[in-house]
Amino acid sequence: MTRKISVKNTEINIISLNDEDYISLTDMLKAKDGDFFISDWLRNRNTVEFLGIWERLYNPNFNYGEYAIIRNQSGLNNYKISVKEWTAKTNAIGLIAKVGRYGGTYAHKDIAFEFGMWISAEFKIYLIKEFQRLKEAEQKQLGWDIKRNLARINYRIHTDAIKENLIPHELTKNQINLLYASEADVLNIALFGMTARDWREKNTDKKGNIRDYANVTQLVCLSNLENLNALFINEELPQNKRLIKLNKIAIHQMKLLTQETTSMRLKGGNGK
Repeated sequence: MTRKISVKNTEINIISLNDEDYISLTDMLKAKDGDFFISDWLRNRNTVEFLGIWERLYNPNFNYGEYAIIRNQSGLNNYKISVKEWTAKTNAIGLIAKVGRYGGTYAHKDIAFEFGMWISAEFKIYLIKEFQRLKEAEQKQLGWDIKRNLARINYRIHTDAIKENLIPHELTKNQINLLYASEADVLNIALFGMTARDWREKNTDKKGNIRDYANVTQLVCLSNLENLNALFINEELPQNKRLIKLNKIAIHQMKLLTQETTSMRLKGGNGK
């Protein structure tokens, strides 16, 4: 899914990748005065160190050996590296080079905000402001959709067979011990029992992602899990322990939510 924001008269594309927002650096660069390239920013030592720290936090498959070589060479007058070379050598996930429609270089929102500072401090502030405005609008729309759909949830949810399918299964030891690349997939595993990639591989004929096909009760539960996960992260719980807690909570909440929906349906049918 591609969305757009306008920052100081510059239209910027935003795409979703593995349930994370990536912002077009190619579009952002149009706002910078002079003849500059993304590779000019990427060769800067401060940029390379920032990217290395980000990847260490979010990417368990990051190639530290290649990163060390790039970091030592960064800043030299004769050294340049493209985004494709950076991702190929280091297995980075924070920057991507996209081809085709809406093609160009995209960066995870954390990195795109840092790139905005390279354009100008003012641009960075307006970029963050417009991005937050977009997310607030999306949250309001989601809230409206939930309120609207709670009144007309598909009747199939009330059959015992469907309710059993909605309630998450307890995770296996193998699922718990795996290290997941993004917090979004931690939540996906806890609630749906699969990562975003697993879902795409099983549903090649469908567009969007696993959350686009979640029903209202699952979205309500997911919102609760996101808040709890943030709390567990602040408490410095390791990922596997957070996953166990979140999965148990998801099972409990989905049982309650499906029971509540059944109750609402029965009351509506009795004219109460």
